[in-house]
Amino acid sequence: MKILHLSDTHGQHNRLPELPWADVIIHSGDFSFGGSKREIIDFLNWFCYLPYKYKIFIAGNHDDLLWDSEIEFLPENCYGLRYSCVTIEGVKFHGIPMFVQDCVSGLINTGIEKIRPDTDVLITHCPPFEILDFDNNIHYGSKELLTAVEKIKPRYHLFGHIHANNGIEVHGSTTFINSAIVNEIYGDIQPWHLIEI
Repeated sequence: MKILHLSDTHGQHNRLPELPWADVIIHSGDFSFGGSKREIIDFLNWFCYLPYKYKIFIAGNHDDLLWDSEIEFLPENCYGLRYSCVTIEGVKFHGIPMFVQDCVSGLINTGIEKIRPDTDVLITHCPPFEILDFDNNIHYGSKELLTAVEKIKPRYHLFGHIHANNGIEVHGSTTFINSAIVNEIYGDIQPWHLIEI
């Protein structure tokens, strides 16, 4: 199975060059910039009709409009994960969004504690602590998430959020991928990542 991973397009998805073929496309949040309904609808209209067999997305901190809204009428091959999982052709995907309200209330940490132990591909918006999370002399990653990943050991952990750290790192049996597409000044387009599982 080939997986194409994107994150942090911030309303600039129409600027992307032609995307490569894959079985699954995953967007790990911040598909909008200001979080408006118009931006979210524009992204979903684009994403849902991409020619991929399966599509998965989660919300990032810029997509807070979805915190108290359910997305209805997604195509049956498109999954918006919210502290939930989906199994596709034997591969288990688990998604953790990053709503500001959940960060303040602690719900995100409760969700992290409940990640399925048999997860193959973990999708979060925030990176784990000290892995592709560094910008402005600060590590922005989550220590709780790092602890969970070290315990679960998914094959892949896909995320974004820190635009300055687009890249891939391997730690033990887990490959960590930050696919933040727009750079830290929201200008240049950075690489997406294509993986196989």
